[in-house]
Amino acid sequence: MARKRPTINDVAAASGVSTGTVSRVLNGHANVSLAAELAVRRAVEETGYVVNRAARSLKTSRTGSVVMVVSEPQERLFEDPNFPVLLRAATRRLAERDMALVLMVVDDVGRERVARYLRGGHADGVLLISAHAGDPLLESIERSGVPAVACGAVLGSESVVPYAAADDRGGAELITEYLVGLGRRRIGMVTGPLDTPGGTLRLEGFTGVLGRRAAKRMVVHGDYTQSGGERAMTELLANVPALDAVFVASDLMAAGALRVLQRSGRSVPGDVAVAGFDDSAIATATSPMLTTVRQPLDRVAEEAVRLLIALLDGEPTESVVLPTELIVRGSA
Repeated sequence: MARKRPTINDVAAASGVSTGTVSRVLNGHANVSLAAELAVRRAVEETGYVVNRAARSLKTSRTGSVVMVVSEPQERLFEDPNFPVLLRAATRRLAERDMALVLMVVDDVGRERVARYLRGGHADGVLLISAHAGDPLLESIERSGVPAVACGAVLGSESVVPYAAADDRGGAELITEYLVGLGRRRIGMVTGPLDTPGGTLRLEGFTGVLGRRAAKRMVVHGDYTQSGGERAMTELLANVPALDAVFVASDLMAAGALRVLQRSGRSVPGDVAVAGFDDSAIATATSPMLTTVRQPLDRVAEEAVRLLIALLDGEPTESVVLPTELIVRGSA
């Protein structure tokens, strides 16, 4: 005979609290004592209770899922070491609320698919990753009525889409001031795409420190890929052969820049100091290891999830900017 599936009443009996308290714990409400929450979670483990998502959806009009929309080509998802950190941290934080995460990668032809998915009522909220200014997908999400929060500000929509972000401008100022303090006089930069906050704000931090010394020929735009870093570094050396330092707006691009410098016969950091941004896994895999700016991506993802849940619960939200940290290694 099949064993009867445990119910919320069984959890209440095992934990010694009311079914209402059990429901509040399972739905993540804050007005529950720590003792009651621990008792309920222990009872859930003991009884093997599993939330009936279909029943919850009918009762609450919620699906129990959130869509993470990554606005980059699919190949970048596997190349860039930052995306797995964001994905892992967001999934972990959502699991605490018994919510699932659906990943959707958007390239030039995937926007309508995401829009249809949201219009169909398949998700309670959206987490935007690497959103680009002016992307028509943003308007589609707004029309769908599904709450959205971004990891990193959406340029031009900062007052519309709440966000959690690292301090891109402050981090760029830190690393540029460090290079200046080393006595480097001809400092170039490889930016990220200028329709992203990491592209624009890091450039603003760089130019804010250098002022007139940040000549146009000493700034080349990249695309956050390693091959893009190689192309940009090649162009920068052609523009400024006597370059003695470079700030590269991502560790992945900095790895490409290192390869070009080494092929050109320049020593790092002797001839050219190199600094990155992210403190991703690649920062300790290069030779020499990268001096860089650490941005707390796991906390960014966790804060974005917190903001999204607050929106879903009808609570007030305020965007969050987290501090960055200078990490000095062998490249500068």
